[in-house]
Amino acid sequence: MTLPPGTPDLEVLDLLVSVAELGSLGAAARRHGISQPAAGMRIKALERRLHLRLVDRGPTGSALTDAGHTVVELGRPVLAAALALAEGVAALHRVARPSLRILASTTIADHRIPHWLNALRKIHPELAVELDVANSRQVTVAVRDRETELGFVEGPHPPAGLGSRVLVADELVVVVGPTHPWATRRRPVTPRELADTPLLWRGEGLRNPGHSLGSARDSRRAGSTGSRIRLGRSDSHYRPQRYRTRGGQPADRGA
Repeated sequence: MTLPPGTPDLEVLDLLVSVAELGSLGAAARRHGISQPAAGMRIKALERRLHLRLVDRGPTGSALTDAGHTVVELGRPVLAAALALAEGVAALHRVARPSLRILASTTIADHRIPHWLNALRKIHPELAVELDVANSRQVTVAVRDRETELGFVEGPHPPAGLGSRVLVADELVVVVGPTHPWATRRRPVTPRELADTPLLWRGEGLRNPGHSLGSARDSRRAGSTGSRIRLGRSDSHYRPQRYRTRGGQPADRGA
C-alpha cells in the first residue's frame, strides 16, 4: 500500500486535534512544547497540503472551521492507531531487552549496590535493572513471594528456606562523640559494657537500643552530639580516631 499525496503528518494532525480540544492555538502550542508562531506555521502548512481552510484566526482566538472539525474526527482513529503502534513497539523492546528486579536493604543500597551495579553494567550493558529499597525482613518476604528476582540483605544468619550466598562481611565499630566519657578513656570497652549501654541504631535486631534512626545521616548526626553511642560500619563517612577494645578489635571515636 502506498499513501496518496497530501497525506498529513501525524504530529501536525495531533496539533490540530489539540486546537479542537483546547479551543486555542496558543494552548495547543504549549501542550506540544512549541511556540505559538511555530504552531500557526504548521497548521498553515497542513491547510496547504490538504487544500482546505481548517482554522479561523481572530482577535479573540482560533476556532476550527467545519472542514477542520471533519478532519479532526477523521484523524482521531488514525492517531489512536499510531499510539497503539508505538506502544506495541515499546512492548517488543521490553520483551527483547533482558531485565532484572532487585530489592536491597537500606544500608546495602546506600553503600554497596551502586558499585555492584556499575560492575554489572560493564559486563552486561544490555541488562535493564530495577532497584527498590526496603528493610531486610521485607526483602526476604518479597523474594519468598517471588515479587522480586534477587534480594540483598544483611544479618548474622541467611534467610531460612532461600538460596543465599555471602558476598561481603562488614566490620561493626563503636562511635562516640568528643564529649562522651569513652572518648578519652584509655582502658578497653568490654563486651558487657556494650551490651548494657543504650545505642543509636538502624534496623531491627540489636540488643538494648537507645533510639532507632531512619538513616545513616541521622545516626551520624546524633552520635556526634556525644550523648549516646552509635554502632556503625567501618567504612561509613565520618572522620574516626582509632583506639582498641578488649580482644584487640579496633573501634572508633568519632569527631
